Amino acid sequence: MSDFSRLELMYGLENIQKLKSKKIIVFGIGGVGGYSVEALTRCAIGKIDIVDNDIISPSNINRQLIALNSTIGKAKVDVMKNRMLDINPEIDVETYKMFFLPENKDEIDFSKYDYIIDAIDTIKAKIALVECAKKHNIPIISSMGTGNKINPCMLEITDIYKTSVCPLARVMRQELKKRNIEKLKVVYSKEQPIKIENTKGKAVPSSNSFVPSVCGLIIASEVIKDLIN
Repeated sequence: MSDFSRLELMYGLENIQKLKSKKIIVFGIGGVGGYSVEALTRCAIGKIDIVDNDIISPSNINRQLIALNSTIGKAKVDVMKNRMLDINPEIDVETYKMFFLPENKDEIDFSKYDYIIDAIDTIKAKIALVECAKKHNIPIISSMGTGNKINPCMLEITDIYKTSVCPLARVMRQELKKRNIEKLKVVYSKEQPIKIENTKGKAVPSSNSFVPSVCGLIIASEVIKDLIN
């Protein structure tokens, strides 16, 4: 049996060939994006480019797929690329060691992609990605906040203007409305985030291995569904 024979039984040879012809770019290879990339690589996508300038640190081990004691100190995109090629030696991977921002968006040729995955945290960068997707008429899906949440069953796919509770989604709604962007597919959770403060009363982010990963896998499933149509 071939590497993708089980997938072929599910979707059919024609759709597997379609997936092999698709090009996806993923921004952010952390707790969410790493699992999206992993799942899409295992679904026979032909080209996946990955964008991240972060280095693996000990604090990543609790939730990030590529974070191991043996990979601490290495560039996330390098480790992820090696893993992708180990899964599927035929996949085409280009790495961008950069934190995507409005100022450097022209360094990426968005026109060559079939889908954009936004798994980054910065509001400015997320907005810029949505604007680039709209300009080039490319489907995009964005992850909302997964930090300080413990129930992956509360994650769902919806439009940004139908979200509630999530602080990140609230800011995104406001900013997109200002820019007359009428829709954005997102994965978000209605779960109230746990409030954790340090000794100075400042909010502290926390995370686990199951909420970000499930978010990433949901994103991958939606991308595959949309590409197969």
